[in-house]
Amino acid sequence: MTQGEGRAVRDWSIFLSVMILALVRVSGIVAFAPFFSAVSFPLRVKAGFTLAVTWLLAPLVATLPGAHASLTLPALLGELSAGLVYGLSLAFVNEMLVFSGQIVGIQMSFSLVNLLDPNTPVQSPLLSTIFSLMGTLVLVAAGLDRVLLASLVRSFRAVPLGTFALGQEQGMALTEAAGGVFLAALELAAPVLAATLLVELSIGLMGKISPPLPVMSLTVPLKTLTGFAVLIASLALWPRFIEARFSGLLDLAQQLLTAGRTRG
Repeated sequence: MTQGEGRAVRDWSIFLSVMILALVRVSGIVAFAPFFSAVSFPLRVKAGFTLAVTWLLAPLVATLPGAHASLTLPALLGELSAGLVYGLSLAFVNEMLVFSGQIVGIQMSFSLVNLLDPNTPVQSPLLSTIFSLMGTLVLVAAGLDRVLLASLVRSFRAVPLGTFALGQEQGMALTEAAGGVFLAALELAAPVLAATLLVELSIGLMGKISPPLPVMSLTVPLKTLTGFAVLIASLALWPRFIEARFSGLLDLAQQLLTAGRTRG
């Protein structure tokens, strides 16, 4: 084997190591991040997209300062952890939408109506499915899918290949972020909750004043109509609300990756 052939083989082996490490991180993000993780996308499309992104990123991330292209078990586990931390942080956006839809569905008497959610492989309440689809539409219309890809590229500069180690700090931060999903879901459902509660109180007071009034027959349709009217009126606030939560979780993911960077 000549010197040129040996160098070519060595360069090719380094490129394969970089490809595998980058593929592990990108796969973790695609598996959990909103829009990209939807089961409505065929697996072949996801696999092709992941390979294409990795192939384009490999020459860039291999030359970044501090990158370790050695294919070792700690490096593989570190890249897998980095992708999972990044993807799980952003997955809380979809969980917020699903939980908010469940709250609104209970108030609007749709809690027993379940449909197959195209974004998840399980059945979800009707309003949860609607909220999830509208949230995905907002993400795509606002260009947040492109923002996610740009942030993915920047993550390799902030935390080069083979320099991430999952620690207790990342686990605690993800747990706190998961707890914030409930508060964000209540904030998103607050207009409908307030309107339907006022309808219930009004009908209850009318039933006390006029006992012959068919309270049970009036409560459900009035709550449903009022809830839909308020929900449609509040859709104008959705883009700003979802973008703010998405940006906050994106910053959290970047901070967790930076905090887990090793000095080796």
